[in-house]
Amino acid sequence: MRARCTVTGHDLQGRSRILSAGPIEGDESFVNVPGFSAAVFWKTGAEPQVGSVDIEPQAPLSSVLPGPGGTCAMVVTFPPESDEQPSAAQQQAAAEELQARLPGLAELFEADAPGFHRTDTIDYGVLLAGQLTLTVDEGEPAVLNPGDVVVQMGTRHAWRNTGYVPARMMFVMVHAKRV
Repeated sequence: MRARCTVTGHDLQGRSRILSAGPIEGDESFVNVPGFSAAVFWKTGAEPQVGSVDIEPQAPLSSVLPGPGGTCAMVVTFPPESDEQPSAAQQQAAAEELQARLPGLAELFEADAPGFHRTDTIDYGVLLAGQLTLTVDEGEPAVLNPGDVVVQMGTRHAWRNTGYVPARMMFVMVHAKRV
């Protein structure tokens, strides 16, 4: 089922209206990691504005990570983990696809610890479907079920789908200064 994004705004008289509605662009499965998808559906800069008649055009992403004062919202589908180990060529192709579709984030994944990464963001996540396990450096992993939320405070982490069905998560990333 393809997710949709509806954007509201205002007409010239200041009345609220639907400005756009349609499928989330880029929400198709990755070629080199079947079942995995990640699509940014909205991104704001340092000083987003409301009350405008026009939608700010979505510029091509130089990075999915938000800049200072910015936000980024995305949906990610995690396929169930496989027992099959991809070849070196498959891993390279997957890394190149990740870089092309999620610039700025792809570079943060650790080569020697698959899935682990850290961003200078505060992330609000809501599990929409399936089951995911959040792994961090210390302590027991957290198992999330549909409707569960997580607040990710710029920590090193990885997501694992050890279930049997795809898991779908919605994230809002807010730029944060690392201290």
